[in-house]
Amino acid sequence: MTEQTWADQRKRAILAHAAAGEARRAAEVARARELLAGFVREAGERGIAPEELTAAPHRGGGRLRTGLRGWYLRADRSVAVGTDGEFYALSAPGGLRARLTGVTIEPSDPRLIVGEGGRDGESMPLAELLRRRLGTES
Repeated sequence: MTEQTWADQRKRAILAHAAAGEARRAAEVARARELLAGFVREAGERGIAPEELTAAPHRGGGRLRTGLRGWYLRADRSVAVGTDGEFYALSAPGGLRARLTGVTIEPSDPRLIVGEGGRDGESMPLAELLRRRLGTES
């Protein structure tokens, strides 16, 4: 095998591996979005009212207005589901302007394991967080 052939095969293998990883991630995000949509529907059916969502500043204390409504999924109010069915990580740069005018939080791609790759004890399956929020722990 020539060096060029080996390099071409290696490049194709790397591209195939990356494509497979992206397909797995897209499937995971799609499944997580289904869970979120089901949660929003069930929360509405159960009469669990959404609330104003606030974000924690990267530094300092207090909370920042976001203009979003939804349901917090963790006691520390770090992640939430919006009434739009989107997943939000509620952290933002602070500062005087943010405190006065609020902040814009963009939705994140949801994962089936929230906090995956974080510190020990901080990751939890999305389905479990949603069940707990609905009060249907199993």
